[in-house]
Amino acid sequence: MTLANGRHTLAIPGPSIMPDRVLQAMHRPAPNIYTGELIDMTAGLVPDLKAVARTEGHVAMYIGNGHAAWEASLVNVLNPGDKVLVPVTGMFSHGWADMAARLGIEPQLLDFGKRSPIDLDAVETTLRADKAHEIKAILAVQVDTATSVKNDIQALRQVLNAVEHPALLLVDSIACLGCDEMQMDAWGVDVVIAGSQKGLMTPPGMCFVYFNDKAAVARQKVERVSSYWDWVPRAHPEQYYQYWCGTAPTHHLYGLRTALDMMVHEEGMETIWARHAQLARAVWAAFDAWGAEGPIELNVSDPAHRSNAVTSVRIGAPFGTQLRNWLTERAGVTLGIGLGMATPDDPAADGFFRVGHMGHLNAHMLLGTLGSIEAGLQALDIPHGPGGVAAAAKMCAE
Repeated sequence: MTLANGRHTLAIPGPSIMPDRVLQAMHRPAPNIYTGELIDMTAGLVPDLKAVARTEGHVAMYIGNGHAAWEASLVNVLNPGDKVLVPVTGMFSHGWADMAARLGIEPQLLDFGKRSPIDLDAVETTLRADKAHEIKAILAVQVDTATSVKNDIQALRQVLNAVEHPALLLVDSIACLGCDEMQMDAWGVDVVIAGSQKGLMTPPGMCFVYFNDKAAVARQKVERVSSYWDWVPRAHPEQYYQYWCGTAPTHHLYGLRTALDMMVHEEGMETIWARHAQLARAVWAAFDAWGAEGPIELNVSDPAHRSNAVTSVRIGAPFGTQLRNWLTERAGVTLGIGLGMATPDDPAADGFFRVGHMGHLNAHMLLGTLGSIEAGLQALDIPHGPGGVAAAAKMCAE
């Protein structure tokens, strides 16, 4: 018999669980795209999007996913033949670097593996060796969705400042904007990219590129940007259609408006960051207890380098896939696959899974997921220590 009836819990690192209010806001007939409330509503999104990233700079909105944001960020500040430095902490760093290469940009990779953050000393050494300043930008992923490694973006900027290197700092915050803290202006980030489907609690289909004045100056030096990817008319439209280079993503905008109301005007970003930090500590406490015996191990050992949005777990093949399948079929909970974690000994990444704890999430939702995981560990006779849920509950009660 299955106990998976009722509302399914999607505990993956995006798309995140969407608030009912967001879904209800989207459930409406198509609006007028030429005059009326949609026009005013769209302009009102801009200051609230900036509030989420803590910037007074500019933001361009696109119809697309995170990969679209990657491309938009690259083509607006770099020319073919330019060199970029890519500190790698998981598969999404590799993906951004690969996209750059396909655009004729030359990526230089510093690979720090799948369990460690950026080695700032190695970055400093590389930048100091670049006497001619051939490196035009650093492409850094704040949180890698696959490994759950979180990088210290403020410290990375401090390295750039210390060596007086003029490279732009581009940051992929797709996995964590709205969950992990982002202080774009205070940290000296030149470009931040994000998607709608994670911390912003809106369906996949929109992405955002934030940029400051330094990046805007770099845009003026780019030889060619297609009309679709050009962020200038999107960030500073003279006519409404220029926000999108065409028809607006109408229903996404209604959902996003409601999500931003909840985040910026009701809960507040500082409270959201604190909530996600406490819920993340609850997740880690559960896995620390379960990992006291048996094969369970958090992918990132140092809590300072773990994301508050997603946690990647090592459990050994074939337990990861077995547990995920049991939870989906028997408990109505879906965990994330071991994306990008395949090894020669585990080519299907059956020994890994991820828990998404982002967006519209509270204690009872998280504790229900963790309780289901504990039930699955017991049902499948996967070796583990006792008291995982109790440890999480204690953390939630603090």
